[in-house]
Amino acid sequence: MTAHEIDYRIYGEEMQYVEIELDPQEGVIAEAGSFMMMDDGIKMETIFGDGAKNDSGFLGKILGAGKRILTGESLFMTAFYNTLTGKRNVSFASPYPGKIIPIDLTEFRGKFICQKDAFLCAAKGVSIGIEFSKKLGRGLFGGEGFIMQKLEGDGMAFVHAGGTMAKKVLQRGETLRVDTGCIVGFTQDVDYDIEFVGGIKNTIFGGEGLFFAKLQGPGTVYIQSLPFSRLAGRVLASAPQGGGKDKGEGSILGGLGNLLDGDNSF
Repeated sequence: MTAHEIDYRIYGEEMQYVEIELDPQEGVIAEAGSFMMMDDGIKMETIFGDGAKNDSGFLGKILGAGKRILTGESLFMTAFYNTLTGKRNVSFASPYPGKIIPIDLTEFRGKFICQKDAFLCAAKGVSIGIEFSKKLGRGLFGGEGFIMQKLEGDGMAFVHAGGTMAKKVLQRGETLRVDTGCIVGFTQDVDYDIEFVGGIKNTIFGGEGLFFAKLQGPGTVYIQSLPFSRLAGRVLASAPQGGGKDKGEGSILGGLGNLLDGDNSF
């Protein structure tokens, strides 16, 4: 498997986008909805399957598409090719505030495992599949971390971390416990399992869920401070309830404060 050799540049701080520079006939694949802009001469093509090869045969494409359904993604991916003689650029944007992480698969022995909604784009030739858990605990209680994506090949891939990204390099036997939704991805040698929090008070009143993700080295782990599920939950909890009335947070005046500060609609 030989992926296209692409150059890139990441712009921005909190709402980043990655600009991919394509030589003639080079290509990049991306998730639907991540496209931002492209130069003239870039051809866009919809791919049925995982995007690794166009000549994998009909059965191979069906299997690749089936894998993507299991991760909750679309049946299709989009490929962008440079059809002209000079260099051309195509850009892909973050779906919400956070950081874009470049992953050189050659540095990780050709495989990287990531959360199912973390993948943004990759060089043409990189395979996007699924990574099933072989442990019963993850299958029963893993939640967001049970079915993950695996990126395989020898090219560049880009994943997105919500909020602030933390990179942890674990030594052999070293353990890290993480909220299951805060995992962005990890290298293939990391042992991943689910661990019960423990304690009656923690279970009933802790508010952090009943299970941790337990990651054991050796390997590299990427952690995000703001999973999208957490962001969506906070937005939903703060949304106006019942006839458009909001909570009036931060003001003892409540609804009257909205009249005074202009934050009011009729």
